[in-house]
Amino acid sequence: MTAEQTVHPSSSDIEEAPPGIFSRQHAAATLTFATVMFLTGFAALAVVPTLPTAAEDLDGVALFPLVAGCFVAASLLGGVLGGHWADRSGARRPLALGMILSVVTLLVSASSVSVWQLVIGRFVDGLAAGMVAVSVTTAIGQSYPEYLRPRMLAMMSASWIIPSLIGPPIAGVVAEAWSWRVVFYGLAALTALPAIALVAVLRRAPANGATDGVAPPDDLPATEERASRPPLLVAAMLSLGAALGQYGVSGWDTRHLLFVVAGVALLVVFAPRLLPAGTWRSARGLPTAVLLRGLTSGTYFTVEALVPLMLITERRVAAVTVGVAFTASAVLWAGASWVQGKLLQDVARHRLVTAGALIMAVSVAFAVAGSLSGVSPLLAMAAMPLAAIGMGMLDPCVTVLSLSHSSPGRLGHTTSAMQTNMNLGQVVVLAFATAVLNAGLAAGASRLGGYAIAFSLLLVPTLLVAALAVRARKD
Repeated sequence: MTAEQTVHPSSSDIEEAPPGIFSRQHAAATLTFATVMFLTGFAALAVVPTLPTAAEDLDGVALFPLVAGCFVAASLLGGVLGGHWADRSGARRPLALGMILSVVTLLVSASSVSVWQLVIGRFVDGLAAGMVAVSVTTAIGQSYPEYLRPRMLAMMSASWIIPSLIGPPIAGVVAEAWSWRVVFYGLAALTALPAIALVAVLRRAPANGATDGVAPPDDLPATEERASRPPLLVAAMLSLGAALGQYGVSGWDTRHLLFVVAGVALLVVFAPRLLPAGTWRSARGLPTAVLLRGLTSGTYFTVEALVPLMLITERRVAAVTVGVAFTASAVLWAGASWVQGKLLQDVARHRLVTAGALIMAVSVAFAVAGSLSGVSPLLAMAAMPLAAIGMGMLDPCVTVLSLSHSSPGRLGHTTSAMQTNMNLGQVVVLAFATAVLNAGLAAGASRLGGYAIAFSLLLVPTLLVAALAVRARKD
């Protein structure tokens, strides 16, 4: 070959564009997961704004922390079960069971004759939600390369946009015009047929297909296989401890204090067995990422639970107005998630976590100001969408950081740990804020003053996240 001869590259030498989430390789999984998130989001966003009204109607306002917290307690067990199941045989089966249970729990809650039946309904819902969340996240980690995971997680948030636009306002109108029970029954009817159709589609999917994720490798070491077995008794004890703690903070007497002590003891003994070593001391890498998930989720969940309760029961804001705040929160969460996955994809993930945590700190300040007498309650309501912006920015980043520290055969285990600490954070932060609220009331403070004190304490976890985010980065 002479120097003058031109060498033309073959087609194999031309670099092809990497496949996207809607490429032929990933389209089926993307559409399946988006459908699941749409159904889950529609039910969740319509139900949550009606819970304060339901608790008040059933004479259970004092037990509202248990109504909200038992959902989280059950998610602990559902997350561990779903994560192990997904690692051993793929995400299809736990996902299908979770969708069926989500319909059943709506019927149980709708027919509640006491606040305790509502608690049972929310517990079953939490079990289903834990299985679905872990199954979907695990399947994303199994089915998509690392560069597509931020986009796919953003897609999961975007799947909540339409439910967020129509769910809370419609639920608020229905609850005001008819009853909160109609909301639950209506959601069960709307969700049943799509859920059955989705289960049928998943049953036809191959066991190792795109919608089911990648099966665990055949040569997984025996030690890892043993480590992936589910500590279901541990998870059950952890769920029990969370439920006892949530019930205990609903009162301020010796009996309730004993429940708190028992719940805390169970959490302290069993929680470390489900988390990476070094989580609570913020060891670098995966432990810190798991810790961040708990702190951020706990703060956001407490804002989402206590702000509407305060607005409806103390400031007498209409349920439909609170529903608008939930709508704005979901839309802004999805928008912030899209921005971090599309426009800020070149920014280090841990830096986005810090930025999101600082935004959440500002939202907490809004909640404090809006709970002061003489200040418009709209200021407190603005705390919800502002906190959602922070979570939409940082939550997918925390997930990506966690998955980046996990080996392929341990994605379900890692996802389960994230889900476990997310639920633990929600239980602990909400219980602590509720205990402070009730302690303030017992000391003679006004109810609005008690809320202001409880909200102000949420600055601690948000600022901790901003400071510790750098320890979760992947070197």
